[in-house]
Amino acid sequence: MSESTAAAAMPPVDPAVRLLRPVLGILIALGGLFWAADVYRMVGFVFLAEQLLAVELGLSLALVFLHFPFQRGTERGPLPWYDALAAAVGLATGIYMAFKYPDLVERQFELPADGVICSAIFYLLSLEGLRRTAGYALVTIVVVFTVYALVGHLVPGPLQARESLLGPLILYLGIDTSGLFGLVMLVGVTVVLPYLLFGQLLLYSGGANFFNDLSLALMGRYRGGAAKIAVMASGLFGSISGIVVSNIMATGIITIPLMKRAGFKPHQAAAIEATASNGGQLMPPVMGAVAFVMADFLQRPYSDIAIAAFVPSVLYYIALFIQADLEAAKLGIKRVDPAQIPRLRDVLKRGWIFAIPFAVLVYELFWENQEAEVAALYASAAVLVIGLFFGYGGERIKPRQLLDALIQTGQGSIEIMMIACAAGFVMGILQTTGLGFALTLVLVKLGGTNLVALLIIAAVMCIVLGMGMPTIGVYVLLAVLIAPSLVEVGFTPLASHMFILYFGMMSMVTPPVAIAAYFAAGLAGSEPMKTGFTATRFGWTAYIVPFLFIFSPNLLLQDPSIGGTVRDVATAIAGVWLISSGMIGFLFRPTPWLSRLGLLVGGIGLIIPHQIGGWATWIDVAGAIVGGAFVLYERNATRRTLPAPAVAPATKASP
Repeated sequence: MSESTAAAAMPPVDPAVRLLRPVLGILIALGGLFWAADVYRMVGFVFLAEQLLAVELGLSLALVFLHFPFQRGTERGPLPWYDALAAAVGLATGIYMAFKYPDLVERQFELPADGVICSAIFYLLSLEGLRRTAGYALVTIVVVFTVYALVGHLVPGPLQARESLLGPLILYLGIDTSGLFGLVMLVGVTVVLPYLLFGQLLLYSGGANFFNDLSLALMGRYRGGAAKIAVMASGLFGSISGIVVSNIMATGIITIPLMKRAGFKPHQAAAIEATASNGGQLMPPVMGAVAFVMADFLQRPYSDIAIAAFVPSVLYYIALFIQADLEAAKLGIKRVDPAQIPRLRDVLKRGWIFAIPFAVLVYELFWENQEAEVAALYASAAVLVIGLFFGYGGERIKPRQLLDALIQTGQGSIEIMMIACAAGFVMGILQTTGLGFALTLVLVKLGGTNLVALLIIAAVMCIVLGMGMPTIGVYVLLAVLIAPSLVEVGFTPLASHMFILYFGMMSMVTPPVAIAAYFAAGLAGSEPMKTGFTATRFGWTAYIVPFLFIFSPNLLLQDPSIGGTVRDVATAIAGVWLISSGMIGFLFRPTPWLSRLGLLVGGIGLIIPHQIGGWATWIDVAGAIVGGAFVLYERNATRRTLPAPAVAPATKASP
């Protein structure tokens, strides 16, 4: 939707605001895109990355206070004086910090007054901007950490922190690269922005409609096809957007009514869409913004993260397909009305060209070893050419829409920028107080020598800390609080970070604060809490898969053994199928309680990684025997209950 169309639907706003919002959005987008494309150096401008981040933050703060009113959930009306003042002060502070940054860093230990004032302005305005965009959860966490930094030296025991004074603390958070202008903001500006543009160009060129039509053509003819369409479309679109709520809004508006018409109850349709959209941020090759942050945390190429995420994300979506199929069979839900299903040949004929941008992206990432942001620029260029000259379903990118794509890219980044500010503050506090190291020791002590106990504690903390926060904010918080304790006890850094990402992600569909489930419930007209519990059941594999790959490097494709990888993947898929069948109560027919129990026991045996211990291999074998026996029993029982085929009466042979 263009800025002019969006503005027309809002309450009357000041003409200056109408003009400034798209201008600021374009400037934010171009600032990051020019850095990714190395335009500044090519035209002779050389400056520090922190100076660019200061300008981007100033622009983002100005846009936050022009775009989001004080009361969350309402539309922008006439601009009050305090929002105009906050926008002007935020922008001016960003520009001042950019010009004075090298000097302020040199004088940091002198506690310069202008540095303290600018840092305090950034701190206060960022927290208010965060409240307006992402809610109170992350704001509360930042405030709690800040208070703890000031009084933590008075806390007895292992969580005692180094003493921090208010002035030096605020200055440190505002100008040090371990604070505000740290890793997360750098990734948000230089890497996330190009991928946001890629997604916007794909949307304007008709790519989103192509993915929906492709999913409908591939899955609509099978039982429960509406749910399978939702799973496939959400996975395809979510791997590009990486933003769960955006994914739900883009695909759920089509898939949720389709599932309800097919026979799924509203809370079931909403839960399926929420769970499928939630997994899109784990699906290579693009994944979500959090994958790029993880790559920088681990100091590894993005391609390593995408490769590691491949098998776990496939297991996630295979489980969703299995459960959608079994749930549909149990409820007697048939395929989609054939009149609504486009011909696959026609869909591919009109949209096959959209495979080119992804091929370009994969080629640049994996074969040319380009930086993630550079690969996104190449892929965006491919989408732009396709959108201008080909498009899909009569949709092509118009010149005005190219401008709209830049506007939406800039405006879509401001929530990420506010989250990046919060992450920078938390990381800076952990660094300056030593609290991060203390938390690691406490977690390791709680887990003792029992690795499974430590993992369960870490998983629960990931879900609890993540409730109410966007995934990228969840991951950054957990990466500095939880991941070090897992690495400390011997798990690999990659497996540890993937573990916390999965459980942090599942906080989006886990009650009581299941953001993704609540948004989907709004589209479906269902009860939010009931939707959340249904989504938890539907996405149960995401609570199990992290325990599998943290013990089994094969599932992260980190082990060169092809045979071991195939074995682990096969047993995991078989285990997921058996457990899903046992939970739903349907295999080839509605299963009696004894068969359900047997399927559950067999599935649990199959999914236990054999790397846990020598005994685990025998558990796998036992699970295969038990599960296979009950599958055969149910198959034979189903055949016995089928009606005998009608026999045609014999006819007399003609003479």
